[in-house]
Amino acid sequence: MLASEPPTADAAVVSAEAEAARYALLRRLAPSMRHHLVVNLQPIGMIYEVMERRLRVPVPDLANIQESAGKINGFARAALNSCLDVVGWLAPDATARTSVPEGARECASLLATSLSFRGYSLRNQVPELAGEVRRSAFRTLLTAALVYATDHEPPPADLVLGAEAGEAGVTIVLSVKANQGERGFPSERNYRVLTWGDLQALAASERVEVQRADAGLRLLFPWAAAAPKA
Repeated sequence: MLASEPPTADAAVVSAEAEAARYALLRRLAPSMRHHLVVNLQPIGMIYEVMERRLRVPVPDLANIQESAGKINGFARAALNSCLDVVGWLAPDATARTSVPEGARECASLLATSLSFRGYSLRNQVPELAGEVRRSAFRTLLTAALVYATDHEPPPADLVLGAEAGEAGVTIVLSVKANQGERGFPSERNYRVLTWGDLQALAASERVEVQRADAGLRLLFPWAAAAPKA
């Protein structure tokens, strides 16, 4: 049996560029992921200290102790879910799907705090839409677009997310508008800036179309399945 033909040079280059861009994106997302992981762990220590003091009294109030234990259990479960969620960012399931509003909410939730500290106001105005997209593609390209936009547009600025549904897919519109707010806290990047070439490489690897717009970017995500009829 004849061996299959090796991939073309162009395909190999695109793959290498996409992997390099994906690594750069994950490095840039790492601080936000770290915050996402610890936000539910920090309260556990504080609740434990309160519970320990309550246990030292001669006659502990068992109802309060039980309430504190329940809170610890709740935060521990939330922390576990956060860990599993971060694993999904690092090693995504290529078959997983998400609704457009939920995907936008995930990305906005991950980056909103860090963007706010840097002087950017992120406004998620994605409406409720029928149909689903590939979760890994949506997460990768939308977060990359947000990082790219803030790498090349100085603060203070508004980042506005919108969406337009079509037969072939959904177009996410990212608009960047300067505002008169605070410039935020200056901070050094933990890794290099994302370039337009990085965005193009990621888009090609995920079969997503990315275009520059007058005041931002447009990302066309194909439907993971046929969009339900209205």
